[in-house]
Amino acid sequence: MPSDPSPIRVSPGLSLKLAWSEETVAAPGVFNPLVARLAERLGFKAIYLSGAALSASLGLPDIGLVSVTEFVEEARKITAVCGLPLICDADTGCGEALHVERTVQLFETAGVAAIHLEDQLLPKRCGHLSGKQLVEPQAMAAKIRAAVAAREDADFVIIARTDARGVHGFDDAVQRARLYLEAGADCIFPEALENEAEFQAFAEAVKAPLLANMTEFGKSPNLDRARLGELGYRLVIYPVTAFRAALRAAEQTLLDIRDKGHQRDRIPAMLTRKELYELLDYTGYEDRDRHYFG
Repeated sequence: MPSDPSPIRVSPGLSLKLAWSEETVAAPGVFNPLVARLAERLGFKAIYLSGAALSASLGLPDIGLVSVTEFVEEARKITAVCGLPLICDADTGCGEALHVERTVQLFETAGVAAIHLEDQLLPKRCGHLSGKQLVEPQAMAAKIRAAVAAREDADFVIIARTDARGVHGFDDAVQRARLYLEAGADCIFPEALENEAEFQAFAEAVKAPLLANMTEFGKSPNLDRARLGELGYRLVIYPVTAFRAALRAAEQTLLDIRDKGHQRDRIPAMLTRKELYELLDYTGYEDRDRHYFG
């Protein structure tokens, strides 16, 4: 009797597109592979690797100092242990159009589902800070065309981010988004919209899959995912949310050790040893080790 055929492998990009075709997808920022696995265990449909969080984890500000190879290596570590589609912040594409080609190739071979490219000039700044400068729209369109041409999987998702709202205004953001769609972008990411009405107006003006950034302490209001879905957004990222919470918890724990001389008050908020081992599949490794030695 012939064996059952192997299941058809769906590419990460197609998995992401299928997910957002069914619902507005929340993609939490994951700052290491274990957090990515935790998101998968909790039932999320996609995850996000933030340039701000990766830079901060290296003790660096988010101004484009992390190299493409550092970013891709971190992405590869995440996709090695987590099956969720991974969206990556690719900043400005790490250069001009020809550099974007290699950036796309590296992220795609790392198993990433999508990247977003932004229309800032270097040195770039956080999208919710003032003082940014933008490339000319046609220069950004050239980067999008290069990204589309460089991908081998047609479902690898190219997201075009525009920071124009905080530099030249809402109307320029809309015009740039339309140009980037014409250049081949699969999804548009309007950064730093300032109120719910702008999120709605942008969705009405730009007919495409849209990504909303629900970062904290920025210029955008923190809207519910359901409301963003009603407005027409298909992806919602929470870039630094878990990272900020983890840092605060680490700070409070370190203060207890320093000032109280013990960590006992923090133990109820920790993962237990059993919970951590389950997340790591510790027993699976032990079982295989015993099997190999008979």
